[in-house]
Amino acid sequence: MIAVVTPEKIKLSPGTFVHLLGTWTGYKKLIKQRDEQANPRIKYRSGEILLMSPLPKNGREAHIIANIITILLYYLGQKYEAFTPMTIDLAEVGGIEPDYSFYIHNWQVALGKDRIDWSRETPPDLALEIDVTSYTDVNDYLPYKIPEVWIYIKKINL
Repeated sequence: MIAVVTPEKIKLSPGTFVHLLGTWTGYKKLIKQRDEQANPRIKYRSGEILLMSPLPKNGREAHIIANIITILLYYLGQKYEAFTPMTIDLAEVGGIEPDYSFYIHNWQVALGKDRIDWSRETPPDLALEIDVTSYTDVNDYLPYKIPEVWIYIKKINL
């Protein structure tokens, strides 16, 4: 696996997971450097930065489970807004990027928005994480007060 993480460049081969010691400032620099691209996924928790480049399997599994969720919501006649991926961060606390986020009861909060201010807005009602090459700790979601987190774990050997 090739992994290059410098102030100028981030390059990770699919399936690569990198764990770095880091600060909130370093995390925000990496987010800015990545710009509007979805990869790599970047997570921050106190003193550490985690980077992950998903495998195609991650996207396939996320798509299947997200479709199941949307079919259930349709069956229930429930309006919703969904995002994939979405960066959710709280200054100096942490940053996460679930594979899918669903606004269900609070769908109007996200209606028509391209960006959401996490310091002022209601969090999504459901976050979906697909773990194929790394492990999500459900405790990472506690600061964001997301009521429901689904984590699908299926480890593969690389």
